[in-house]
Amino acid sequence: MKKRERFGSRFAVIAAMAGSAVGLGNIWRFPYVLGQYGGAAFILVYIAASLLVALPIFFAESVIGRRSGRDTYGAMQLLAPGTAWKWAGLLTILSPLLILSYYSVVGGWSVEFLFKSLSFTFTENASEAEVSGYFGHFISSTWQPLLSHTLFMTMVAGVVLGGVKNGIERFSKVAMPLLFVLILFIVGYSLTLPGSRAGVEYLVKPDFTRLNADAYAAALGQAFFSLSLGVGTVLTYASYVKKEENLVVSGVGTAVSDLLFAMIAAFAVMPAVFAAGIEPGSGPGLVFQTLPYIFNKMSQAMPITSALVSIAFFLTILAAALTSAISMLEVGVAYLVDEKGMERRKATLLLAFGTWLLGVLCSLSFGPLAGVKLLGLSFFDFLDALCSNWLLPLGGVLFTLFVGWRMSKADVRDELTNGGTCNVRLFGLVYFLMRYLAPIGIVVVFLSNLFL
Repeated sequence: MKKRERFGSRFAVIAAMAGSAVGLGNIWRFPYVLGQYGGAAFILVYIAASLLVALPIFFAESVIGRRSGRDTYGAMQLLAPGTAWKWAGLLTILSPLLILSYYSVVGGWSVEFLFKSLSFTFTENASEAEVSGYFGHFISSTWQPLLSHTLFMTMVAGVVLGGVKNGIERFSKVAMPLLFVLILFIVGYSLTLPGSRAGVEYLVKPDFTRLNADAYAAALGQAFFSLSLGVGTVLTYASYVKKEENLVVSGVGTAVSDLLFAMIAAFAVMPAVFAAGIEPGSGPGLVFQTLPYIFNKMSQAMPITSALVSIAFFLTILAAALTSAISMLEVGVAYLVDEKGMERRKATLLLAFGTWLLGVLCSLSFGPLAGVKLLGLSFFDFLDALCSNWLLPLGGVLFTLFVGWRMSKADVRDELTNGGTCNVRLFGLVYFLMRYLAPIGIVVVFLSNLFL
């Protein structure tokens, strides 16, 4: 077997894994979800869920990945030969590719909105009505969304073609610092807007009366999905981590980076939303429908500044979307390279084309294929529901059960403590959380997706 590539440094590991975690969910999903559940109180629950449930699942995937040094299928074959666990590996090759097919469509929207920002569409010579209605008009058309979807998938494939060090690592080491710089720039702008103080207070003054069962389940679900758990991306990236690297430090660094970015994104979006008088819990369209409106409105007083912030904002969304999409494609590529002996170039192009083709149907489901339904859902919504409600929680619970109950405790300790040389005192706590609390948390997410 060809010698496996490795990440070159701890920073590269954290940048790549944080890049996988930091995606569209942090920028467009987290702000509107916390808006629906009361702001600051939801943030506190979200932080607890991330550290007590999501992070142990992250460790579980990391242990499997580095212990085996293989793709998700090969890892199960190596660590549990001759058992049915191989099907868990196959599941987590399929699910990220399905997610990528519709995620790429949303990534394409960020491409389109970046182009529109660069041409000053939202900040120059456009009425508020035109800007507010642009999103609906765009996604319901045929060719523009397909072109954006194609451009996005081309960028993703281009990075993965470069391999682990020259592609994923190099891109992540540039993209992640750039993401933080851009989002901090947007925060600075957002906080200067008249009326933004109400948005800040919304994020720092907890109202615990807004918390209910739905809020706790939503916080747990957001933490689970924000770290890209249950789809094999963490496992695959961990298989590229050197044996001397500290998995606990890398995992904590990734989780903290993800949490920090989500918090900063909230402070970038919410003050601007309050300044514009928009309902904070207005739903998934908060970014693509309301932010262009805000930039247009603010351009009347600060045209140049508003235009620059608009460009920075949608560049941030695009970069975040790319880092997550790259990790999804890499899961399938690693499988074809490791198990089928396929060249990386061929594997990347094959899977990129397949996911692009499925994404075409997702894109058209907002327009020409809007009337085509699967179990009452559009093609886009059906894939989203299938992956979010079923495949991701199932993959997550299988990984934690495998590490907590199938692998020997000695092997898990060996990986998390680097042969007993580090983090020995923390192992008992981490192992308990992986074995008991994490699976229960995933079941809660699973049930909440079905019934809440």
